[in-house]
Amino acid sequence: MFIALVVSLMFAQAAPDHLHDFDYLLGDWEFTGTNQQYGKFHGLWSAAKLDDGEIFDEYRITGDQGETYYVTRTIRAYNAKLDRWELVSTEKNGGLQNLGTGHRDGAEVHIEQIFGAGTPTPSLSRIRYSNIQPDHFSWAADRSNDNGKTWVSNFQQLEVKRVGPARSFALTSTKAVQH
Repeated sequence: MFIALVVSLMFAQAAPDHLHDFDYLLGDWEFTGTNQQYGKFHGLWSAAKLDDGEIFDEYRITGDQGETYYVTRTIRAYNAKLDRWELVSTEKNGGLQNLGTGHRDGAEVHIEQIFGAGTPTPSLSRIRYSNIQPDHFSWAADRSNDNGKTWVSNFQQLEVKRVGPARSFALTSTKAVQH
């Protein structure tokens, strides 16, 4: 009984420490980036906190006229039992994909995520959010095409600048339903 109480207290203390690991991402952002396969690009990134603490974000690569070249949406949910954030993304007609986990490591946030799962050419990314400030952050991803045996450092890099304030939203009303 005592051990169960101690474990419960440990989870209760750990969860509040990590519930805000991705709060810096909330709001609207513009980014410029380089990708070793596709070259230079730019786009928009927006994130909002849902009423239960999950974070929903949309990452969109755009052309010079604002046309969309690529878009993905990600839900980030904190798993207190495993003391980590879990991620899953969607792409048009692609279902749920790009599973990952994340955690804060000092002043950085790290994610390990599989892209293209279920395709003939999945890749593994180690993503680092660094230089996190209220108005900007940096993002870099190392990539492995052989399940982590070898890595291409800085396969993709982003410089991200805030263009809109943080926000939250609830998908349903908080009023009690009368039956």
